[in-house]
Amino acid sequence: MTASKIVLNFPKDKIDKPVVYRLIKDFDLSFNIMKASITPDQEGHMVLELSGEAGNVDKGIKYLKEQGISVEPLSKDIRVNWDKCSQCTACVSICPTGALHIKDRATMEVAFDSEKCIACELCIKPCPPRAIEVHF
Repeated sequence: MTASKIVLNFPKDKIDKPVVYRLIKDFDLSFNIMKASITPDQEGHMVLELSGEAGNVDKGIKYLKEQGISVEPLSKDIRVNWDKCSQCTACVSICPTGALHIKDRATMEVAFDSEKCIACELCIKPCPPRAIEVHF
């Protein structure tokens, strides 16, 4: 069993199609919708955690791409600008999954683990220098 966090970008002609449903029926996958923004006659964006047998996950992602849906790993869309980061740790206390954490207690250096991130965006507002961005 494997899980993969991905970002789907739907063109406007695909948002009313049951493509995500096909992942269950055709590829025996399950998914958790972590975030979605879908508006009729516009593009749609969805963050999913896709779970199933490794081969089926790969086949499901291939199917989505064949349907004209852009598929990217979630980690590509989470950006921390370390040059802007002041290491204030405000983001650490608000992060519900521990994706943002203190790497070294001696230096109080902040680190980011994209595998734990669920793109909840709670870290964006408390960041004084606006060093954290989420792009979908």
